[in-house]
Amino acid sequence: ATLRRFSTGALKKTALFDFHANDLKAKMVPFAGYEMPVEYKELSGGVLKEHMQCRQKAALFDVSHMGQLKIRGRDRVEFINYLTVADLNQVPANSAVLSLIMMSHGGIKDDTIITKFEDHIGMVINAGCKDKDLEYLNHFLQEFRNKGKDVTIEHLEDRALLALQGPMAAGILQPLVEADLATTKFMQARYTQLKPLNEPVLVTRCGYTGEDGFEISIDPSKGVDLARLLLSTGGENLLPCGLGARDSLRLEAGMCLYGHDLEENITPIEASLLWTIPKTKRTNGGWIGADTVMQQIRDGTQKKRVGFIVQDGPSAREGVALYSGAEEVGKVSSGTFSPILKKGIGMAYVNSQHAKTGLEYEAKIRPNKSVQVKIEKMPFVPNNYYK
Repeated sequence: ATLRRFSTGALKKTALFDFHANDLKAKMVPFAGYEMPVEYKELSGGVLKEHMQCRQKAALFDVSHMGQLKIRGRDRVEFINYLTVADLNQVPANSAVLSLIMMSHGGIKDDTIITKFEDHIGMVINAGCKDKDLEYLNHFLQEFRNKGKDVTIEHLEDRALLALQGPMAAGILQPLVEADLATTKFMQARYTQLKPLNEPVLVTRCGYTGEDGFEISIDPSKGVDLARLLLSTGGENLLPCGLGARDSLRLEAGMCLYGHDLEENITPIEASLLWTIPKTKRTNGGWIGADTVMQQIRDGTQKKRVGFIVQDGPSAREGVALYSGAEEVGKVSSGTFSPILKKGIGMAYVNSQHAKTGLEYEAKIRPNKSVQVKIEKMPFVPNNYYK
């Protein structure tokens, strides 16, 4: 898997670093400014095994490098509605949405999971974007406050976050928490007690794999205890998984990775993410980037994010150009091998007239080597969310 390494200077460590490196014998790599596990070869047999474990049983990922925020104050909904494509007035309490933090020119500052609670809003932002996101959000926070608005942002800086993913995830987690997971559907969240540790946790039924699963937020001092508890409860049905499998799983599920498939110069419409924008925001301006986005909804865009499958041969990786005859029609933004399809898959930005499903192009993977790729609908592998 190709993983961009945003790291500059000293690498940070999550609360589980020693547990990964010493107890689980993970191979650690720099990623988004952190030292993170890419695979647990000694324990799992490697990336391919970890990928299949998640699809067939259950997998445990440390995602504590992500940024966790709490937004409070009387005007919090107005603040988030202004900065993102979400309309939290339409979102019930204890529910989450995938959304986009927007820029004035219509570009995407970051993608984020936003959860609405009765008395606050939770946000999870990308690790590689944390610093720039916080600077950006705080700039608008100051503007809002200068107008007499009531909003605060708390960065839960070191809080641990574990992702338990796969068809057996609910069976492993349920005996450990007080909340009834059968009534917690996909993209719903619950504050509950982790019974064996008598510790409060936030459990959100979501993930980045296309499988059923949960993200569990816990005090950093209890992160390793939670991981041990889950692994012992799961037994042979649960394995720790690293960034390698996370990348191939999210690609099979058709999910974007910021810094690859999304950037500040890419708009939601170009990224084929119109579905993240509720109807109320497609016709009403007043939010950041609305003018550009509403115009593109009306008039279309020059380029579009599409999925592709390699027909035969090696994967087409990020940066590879796609050709129709001698004409370059697009570039790959993410590409890897799909263990389920046993073929190369990926995403690319192509000229809009070349974005139709079923069209075939040449991907020039080396100066003297091309493979045939076919535009396909995403997700490449059907998702298994609990709805």
